[in-house]
Amino acid sequence: MRGHPRGGEAGGGQVSDTPSPRGAAVGRRIGIGLMYGLWKPRVLGAWKVPATGPVILAVNHSHNIDGPMLMGTAPRPVHFLIKKEAFVGPLGTFLEGIGQVKVDRNGTDRTAVTGALGVLSAGGVLGIFPEGTRGEGDFASLRSGLAYFAVRSGAPVVPVAVLGSNDHRGRLIKGLPPLRGRVDIVFGEAFQAGDLSGRRTRQALDLATVRIQDRLTTHLKEARRLTGR
Repeated sequence: MRGHPRGGEAGGGQVSDTPSPRGAAVGRRIGIGLMYGLWKPRVLGAWKVPATGPVILAVNHSHNIDGPMLMGTAPRPVHFLIKKEAFVGPLGTFLEGIGQVKVDRNGTDRTAVTGALGVLSAGGVLGIFPEGTRGEGDFASLRSGLAYFAVRSGAPVVPVAVLGSNDHRGRLIKGLPPLRGRVDIVFGEAFQAGDLSGRRTRQALDLATVRIQDRLTTHLKEARRLTGR
């Protein structure tokens, strides 16, 4: 999503098309099987994710398997915002079945906004790649969607660093990290992105984006220090 969605575009209450919590729970079990069956995850700081209530996981994105990896290592089921291009054929049906949120990145997607806010209003976990697309995974360029959801919902943001998923050494299958290779998933301290005033003006969202970027880049540096990545 680009730009700041306006406050009247989607309600904060749970709606009928809110992604399925039960589906996300199934997705988590599948993710656990894949993650621990194919790789050697080292999970640090998972206890920092609030055990109940709405939470936003802000994840760096350097590999297309980062989402499933986090689904299999996060302490709670996660509903990810995923680009609509991935929802094709059987894969699209599967993603919808496990409670993921389809989003059109070329504009303000009201359906995605409603679904994401529905997840949070129901006390669920929303996963976002704030960089918008795969890149260096260094949080250098953030889109405004994360700030909007954090300020609009009041949900705390937990920074997450996925390290090692883009390691090219020893890779046997193109597009996947080395099988049985170590991947580090580091969760940071939860924080409030907004100033607690409840304002959703462009200035308030811009300030929240700056605050988020500072916290995420700081967490990533600390995660790299801890893991030696």
